Amino acid sequence: MNLFDVYPLLNITPVHGKGMFLFDEQGNRYMDLYGGHAVISVGHSHPHYVKAISQQLEKLGFYSNSVKIPIQNELADKLGAICGYPDYSLFLCNSGAEANENALKLASFKNGKKKIIAFSKSFHGRTSLAVAATDDKSIQAKVNANDDILFLPFNDTAALENAFNDEICAVIIEGIQGVGGVNIPDVSFLKLLRELCNKHNAFLILDEIQSGYGRSGYFFAHQYADIQPDLITVAKGMGNGFPIGAVLISPVFEAKHSLLGTTFGGNYLACSAAIAVLDIIEQENLIANARNIGNYLTAQLKEFKQLTEVRGMGLMIGIEMQEPIASLRNRLIQEHHIFTGTSSNKNTIRILPPLCISKADADYFLEAFSSSINN
Repeated sequence: MNLFDVYPLLNITPVHGKGMFLFDEQGNRYMDLYGGHAVISVGHSHPHYVKAISQQLEKLGFYSNSVKIPIQNELADKLGAICGYPDYSLFLCNSGAEANENALKLASFKNGKKKIIAFSKSFHGRTSLAVAATDDKSIQAKVNANDDILFLPFNDTAALENAFNDEICAVIIEGIQGVGGVNIPDVSFLKLLRELCNKHNAFLILDEIQSGYGRSGYFFAHQYADIQPDLITVAKGMGNGFPIGAVLISPVFEAKHSLLGTTFGGNYLACSAAIAVLDIIEQENLIANARNIGNYLTAQLKEFKQLTEVRGMGLMIGIEMQEPIASLRNRLIQEHHIFTGTSSNKNTIRILPPLCISKADADYFLEAFSSSINN
């Protein structure tokens, strides 16, 4: 059997990792400034993380949600305290797309409506309703077509006010758009979203799957705007590579048996991974580090005259060039052994390193970047 060939692959085979770095079969070291799509939040093979999963596996790896699993409550308590939403409830699942599916479903269950507002350049996942709310027709099959999704221009307050009415069930927006090219919602735009949702009995869903877990310099990127969503979805950085996702659910929603469900969500290993990530974030002050190193990187990058724009918050940075970045990205990989990411904007490189990046690591990248764009 062959693999279903849907991924364009770099000709690199990582075999182990440590902190900020990956190592291939020949022992070559690569600086990871992409974190596998912002998944590696606390660094590769962190000893506390490895120990937590290993110890849990020695005891019990899995049982279904038909029994009590106290480690789920431990995760919920710790997450609520660290993220600033202790009064919200937690539904555990396996991925970001699944989290968004369940958030949209909860909104519709609650208010009985079905029209959803999403935004240009959005990306919310590849499952049925999540991909319907994603602004990319190339990844939507005919069965995903959904006339109840209304796409509006990002950060356009006039379009938002004109489109909003009592038929709207929910609005879904990324804390920072990732795949779309690292675009930040304006504070005024987020506040207007909150106001309109309140006025029209609609629910505000913040997709923090890529921008959450400290990456922006806040636990959640939307917290810079001082608003509270009704539903918050998380995944990527939550498990540092172990598959886990979740929905943080406002107290306005009432749980009942069989309302939502999952086979693998909230399993012992996933919860142990997620708890270890929170431990490391807290003990190593990684949110402050993301903010400080991110601000330093952004300020230094803005000094380069060859760039069109530098966008981002914390360690979620988009570097927009005046031309497509494919050759530049290849030089960074081949000549300097630095992983970076792409976006749907072919002129934009994405920088999404582990939150443990040091100033020395940042300086190494800046020197390599300068060499590559002047090459």
